[in-house]
Amino acid sequence: MRLTQAQREQFDRDGYLFFPGLFTPAEARTLVAAVPALYARREAFNVREKDSDTVRTNFAAHLYSAPFARLARHPRMVQPVTELLDEEVYMHQFKINGKMAFEGDVWQWHQDYGTWLNDDLMPTERAMNVAVFLDDVNEYNGPLMFIPGSHRKGVVEARHDLTTTSYPLWTIDDGVIAKLVERAGGKEGGIVSPKGPAGSMIVFHSCLVHASSSNLSPWNRVSVYLSLCAVSNHIRRCKRPEYIAHRDFTPIACLPDDCLTKDYPVDLPWRDGMPASALATSSDPLAQIRMAA
Repeated sequence: MRLTQAQREQFDRDGYLFFPGLFTPAEARTLVAAVPALYARREAFNVREKDSDTVRTNFAAHLYSAPFARLARHPRMVQPVTELLDEEVYMHQFKINGKMAFEGDVWQWHQDYGTWLNDDLMPTERAMNVAVFLDDVNEYNGPLMFIPGSHRKGVVEARHDLTTTSYPLWTIDDGVIAKLVERAGGKEGGIVSPKGPAGSMIVFHSCLVHASSSNLSPWNRVSVYLSLCAVSNHIRRCKRPEYIAHRDFTPIACLPDDCLTKDYPVDLPWRDGMPASALATSSDPLAQIRMAA
């Protein structure tokens, strides 16, 4: 999938690209069917909501689920990022966010690179997210909200919020958000929210400020996020477990475009369970070298 010059210019200006219905209903169904078994597992890689047993985020499914291992190598997801970064990429993080009906909690305003910088010592913002909707996304079930152009501000000051939800996040103060929204157009486009059918895809910059509200609707809003990083920009610290911040910096080799509808063989190193080494952490910036050895 090749980007046009107009799409490149739009990404530079707005910090994101939206592709409604890029994956077919059949491709989306393949992924949706695999989610319940993943969410049912009682392992550390399933982070549950603060006040319920509902899964908020499932990490690293590409290491133990064949459908998601294929998605992680899908050219429609990987190639736009390699084009924009002009470099091969590795998988920094893979997650399936489950904003479930009536129970999906908020994601506060943040930049993903803020977390990757503060927690993982990722050198620069040469990384980005690619998200695929597994459910139809509408204005009621907690869609993503972006502040267009906010990526051009670089890293915004943030604080480490350990209490609002079950997942710690480097979040941005309300006053800063208000200024960014006004700068982006205020009530006339200062916040945008891409919505569309299951199978839609979003590519967005790691410094783009974004959030999502709680899901009070009767409709799930499950999405898959690939966080892809330029190989030369790999993290320098393993402060977080490997299931959250990966330590394999091997460039992703794409499968054919029909990989979600055909059973191409994929390696599943965690098929029989997550290894104990995936829980090992260190605040030593050099420890990632020893852990990866």
